[in-house]
Amino acid sequence: MTATLAPPQGKRAAPGAARTPRRPGRLRRAWLPYLLLVPALALELLVHLVPMVYGLLMSFKELTQFYIRDWTTAPWKGLDNYRVAVDFDTPVGAALLHSFWVTCLFTALSVGLCWLLGTTTAVYLQESFRGRGLLRGLFLIPYALPMYAAVITWTFMFQRDNGLVNHVLVDQLGLFDEPPFWLLGDNSFWALLVVSVWKGWPFAFLIVMAGLQTVPRELYEAAALDGAGRWQQLRRITLPSLSSVNQVLVLVLFLWTFNDFNTPFVLFGKSAPQAADLVSIHIYQASFVTWNFGTGSAMSVLLLLFLLVVTAVYLLITSRGRRSAGA
Repeated sequence: MTATLAPPQGKRAAPGAARTPRRPGRLRRAWLPYLLLVPALALELLVHLVPMVYGLLMSFKELTQFYIRDWTTAPWKGLDNYRVAVDFDTPVGAALLHSFWVTCLFTALSVGLCWLLGTTTAVYLQESFRGRGLLRGLFLIPYALPMYAAVITWTFMFQRDNGLVNHVLVDQLGLFDEPPFWLLGDNSFWALLVVSVWKGWPFAFLIVMAGLQTVPRELYEAAALDGAGRWQQLRRITLPSLSSVNQVLVLVLFLWTFNDFNTPFVLFGKSAPQAADLVSIHIYQASFVTWNFGTGSAMSVLLLLFLLVVTAVYLLITSRGRRSAGA
């Protein structure tokens, strides 16, 4: 009989040696993460991708109320809906362009104020003092409240004759001679901005506060020993340490604010004032008020393409900035 000798320890087996076959249990463990992702991918396909494909197809059809029972029978219109939407010499295109600029201004102010308030509050609440936990909980209340209930409450507060806002500004502070209309005219833009910042800045506060937990306290102690003040510590330590957090935070706030439909719809109803005519509510009016679903779908596709381009450019710029900073 010939005995089979095992190779010495520390040496590999010959290339022609037979490999141990994988056990079925190992294969099951390897495929388990992918199997767990199947329900989430199926829901994502059902909730987002399928309606997106249907909306894209609708944008190429002359879909009006006459074909609402079976939209597949609507006449094919090709790119005509897109031409109407981007023809700024026509009333439809001019209204869409005005809504786009209003949304850009609204988004810039809302995101900037949310980031500024959230970052300032999170930085000041890093210091230990009595009642800090209570303040953190109170500041997160707008983010925890149901959105519809919160905006409806603001609608009552902005009422001209018996609203709390005019009661404080006119009756108590005397800033206006007569109670202004906050949900009509040019003031509607500022009312919408106040509500957006009120419900959005706690999210920025929460994200920045979580990011500050990763900054070592030794850096601040060393900077204080070197004579650096609070402003210098903020510029040289806090903000650079939060750069990656702020990049994600600004992008998320931008996408949420630019796409916001619930806030203007609950605050103003189906027809928003011209000063607060955001793109989201404008597309809703073009689709469900005028019953021109083809043009509304084309506007939605254009909005999606704009957000994809802005997101790609933003990620490209921020990734280059991180690479240049790490070099």
